[in-house]
Amino acid sequence: MDLKSGYPWWAVKNGLMHAFPRLRDDLRCDVAVVGGGITGALIADELAAHGHEVAVIEQRDVGWGSTAASTALLQYEIDTHMTDLARRYGEADAALAYRACAAAIPMLEAVARQLRDVRFARNDSLYYASKRRHRQDLLAEFAMRERHGLPVEWLDRAALRERYGIDAPGAILSALAATVDPYRFAYRLLMRVQKRGGGVYDRSIVDRIETGPRGAVLTCIDGPRIRAKHVVLAAGYASQRWLKPRVARNRSSYALVTDPLDPATLGAFRRTMAWESARPYLYLRTTEDDRLIVGGEDDAIDVPAKRDARVEKKAAKLVRRAQTLLPQALLRPAFSWAGTFAETEDGLPFFGPHPQHGPRVHFAMAYGGNGITYSAIGAGLLRASIERRRHALAALFGFKRLER
Repeated sequence: MDLKSGYPWWAVKNGLMHAFPRLRDDLRCDVAVVGGGITGALIADELAAHGHEVAVIEQRDVGWGSTAASTALLQYEIDTHMTDLARRYGEADAALAYRACAAAIPMLEAVARQLRDVRFARNDSLYYASKRRHRQDLLAEFAMRERHGLPVEWLDRAALRERYGIDAPGAILSALAATVDPYRFAYRLLMRVQKRGGGVYDRSIVDRIETGPRGAVLTCIDGPRIRAKHVVLAAGYASQRWLKPRVARNRSSYALVTDPLDPATLGAFRRTMAWESARPYLYLRTTEDDRLIVGGEDDAIDVPAKRDARVEKKAAKLVRRAQTLLPQALLRPAFSWAGTFAETEDGLPFFGPHPQHGPRVHFAMAYGGNGITYSAIGAGLLRASIERRRHALAALFGFKRLER
């Protein structure tokens, strides 16, 4: 299935950064990673850096799936409030999830610094109440985050008007967020995997997976076979095909990028990403050349033709809504697009093996609005699983939580 519609800015901006070969011959490796987007790239890089022989298999060109459609807001903030997670799993586990995501931001920054320019930039994150009745929920959320040491500040209506020009009942300002070029990030990581001796193959489709006590055999649709001790399925929502129980639902999100804007016009938003409390939510961030990326208007459409037909109207609506936050700016889409993604009921990801396939097949389902942040956590979690070590998040971020 097509993962995106329209013209994703990252692919247009960067083009084909590096040519990876198609898999033409059989091979052996320690870990086969199915999926060459940002999730597979972060996982493969983590494994290769710690001595595992890795082969990455991507059915399209590298980075051309959901990664190209991502707006790449790197946040510790999960789509599900910490207070809601606490009611569901207990406050200790809710805090564990949020603190892990907070720790992932500097982890991603450290990786980005090792690579050539991937446009990583630290930002603040402004989460504002778009309806008056949401103020109390956000106050409770603020109090719990503050209690667990997360870097937050409460802004009342007057402070919001003064600092951001937003007329809203209140907001949580978090001093821990970042942005990145996800397409460039994925390419740089996979190029490093290749330089370290790993294999990276695109335009190669895995059609069958056969598991055994010592590993698995992956058969590609045009013949080549991969024998691996472990398999990581990091193919986005397409990984669901390898799993009988449905663990997430597909949705589409829409986005646009403007031409470069006057920095003075962007004001405080130049270094602050913003998102609202309504669901689905409007969100925005800037790029290194002062373009504004606006996203949201999510819906349940995942049929490419229907999604394609909605891109222009959705972009127009996003412009109108963003214009209320930046009335002084003339916002016009330079490019607009949509992408299909998956979200879980509780907003948490799934990393690790599932009983259906046994301990040698690991899923990397970085679902929800925190895909890149989750992937950074999942890279370490999956390495621990492959190396038979304990990980504090194995139960909460794995399939075991479905048993609760």
